[in-house]
Amino acid sequence: MAYEDKNKILILSATIGDGHKQVAKAISEAVEYTLSNTETITIDIMEWIHPYLYPLSNYVYKRSIKKFPQIYSYLYRKTRVKSVFSTKLISLFMLGIHSMLEIVHRVKPSIIVCTYPFAAGMISKLKEQGLIDIPSVTVITDYTDHSYWIHPLTDQYIVGSSQVKDRLISAGVEPYKINITGIPIRKRFFETPTREQLIKKFDINSDKFTILIMGGGDGFFGKGVSTFQALESISPSVQLIIVCGRNKKLKKRLEQDCINFKHDVLLMGYCENIHELMAMSDLIITKPGGVTTSEALAMELPLLIYKPLPGQEEDNARFLLESRLALVAKDQNELINKIQSLLDDSESLVFMKQRIKQYSTKISSLEAINVIVHAINQKENQKIG
Repeated sequence: MAYEDKNKILILSATIGDGHKQVAKAISEAVEYTLSNTETITIDIMEWIHPYLYPLSNYVYKRSIKKFPQIYSYLYRKTRVKSVFSTKLISLFMLGIHSMLEIVHRVKPSIIVCTYPFAAGMISKLKEQGLIDIPSVTVITDYTDHSYWIHPLTDQYIVGSSQVKDRLISAGVEPYKINITGIPIRKRFFETPTREQLIKKFDINSDKFTILIMGGGDGFFGKGVSTFQALESISPSVQLIIVCGRNKKLKKRLEQDCINFKHDVLLMGYCENIHELMAMSDLIITKPGGVTTSEALAMELPLLIYKPLPGQEEDNARFLLESRLALVAKDQNELINKIQSLLDDSESLVFMKQRIKQYSTKISSLEAINVIVHAINQKENQKIG
């Protein structure tokens, strides 16, 4: 790994949870089109530090959330506030701190941006030990707080809402360190073709109410009498765009279930053009990941959150519900009833869109870059002084 001698921003992320990676990409893209004299280097710290354990740990993480959500919820709540237990548990993730130091020495960045909480912890620890003296910015990728995001030598925090800022202040973070920019999203979400162009591209019906369903690849439809079959009870006929992700078995099963199905269905596998699917939809049904919901808000797309998992998903869902930016369905019956209510009462959908329009921002990534540049300049001024 070798880098040219120019201004660099080191972005530390992880693919445990797609949101950390997407925020890293959003920041990298924003740097590319705003800072011509700067380059970004993005590193997946789990893959770098634990190359052999990483695939297994990623698999175990995803399976444990699905199969044993209450255990994950217990650990999440138990470590929510800093304690002896949380400190002992996070020490396991600090075992790669010397590999982290090697990364920093090789890259020689002007600033370090962390979109993954344990990366932020390692950088703070290296600064505490006097091994590095580089400004660091942490981007919190959900609409909630947690002790693992908060570290004493983090210079700046980028957060998605005033509620998160208030919680960080309650946890002891100095207010001047906290910047409300919204969760950074990628450039494509504010440079989308028109709905008419996309309807023609995907050859779908322009007259039908269109529902985008995301999270199918992560068990949205389950087994047995599925949510998919339950959707047939909705009236009148609608148009469904279902993203199955990398779950090829699900896509194949749904292809069979679509035969003689009441509604029009467009099945998608893994795709990078989620922004286009959002742009031609009237409603999105999804899990409440911080980044996905931020993308939908930027597209002014009403949200119906389905079965939020314990932990940050529940916190995100609570924020969206309390802010009147989304509806939440905790089970299949509630999901069908809420879809039907929106179809029967279009005013509810209009109200939600108006709320989203007031709240959403399309410049979160640019505002995040301003925070990063300011932190770099502050450090330079300190050196001069």
